[in-house]
Amino acid sequence: METIEKTCSCFGHSYVEITPELIARTRKEIEKAIEDGVRIFLFGGRSDFDDLCYDLVTEKKNAEPRLNIKRVFCFALDKQLRKPPAWYIRKEYEALECPVKEFDYWYTAIYYRNLAMIDQSDLILFYVEPRENSGAYKTYRYAVMKHKRFVNLFS
Repeated sequence: METIEKTCSCFGHSYVEITPELIARTRKEIEKAIEDGVRIFLFGGRSDFDDLCYDLVTEKKNAEPRLNIKRVFCFALDKQLRKPPAWYIRKEYEALECPVKEFDYWYTAIYYRNLAMIDQSDLILFYVEPRENSGAYKTYRYAVMKHKRFVNLFS
């Protein structure tokens, strides 16, 4: 019998104070996600919280290689460039993806990439406070509207 691999996305504000408590809470949520069958983790690589999640997922992947955890970098394409940004190489990923939803100018490419990541996720880990001008908060509201399963580690 084939096991279905579940997918988890990670989103947060660009700048987050990474405290020992936040590390412990995030590690616990990642452990719970893995126990629930999550094996694919999607990262956008644009926030301190993304970096924290990446580091904790990598820690688990290295500690238990039999789990076959995959880290996927999801980049947003600029319509003119059609290539991934150079900075994605700073980490190791098992795959690169470009989730696509239509967008109308370069800034919205990141937002619509986030929405595409939400669409393919079974679980989303957020670190988002309610700030109307925040892309992370807009992504959070989209997940709520789509009735996605999520944990917001901000609250």
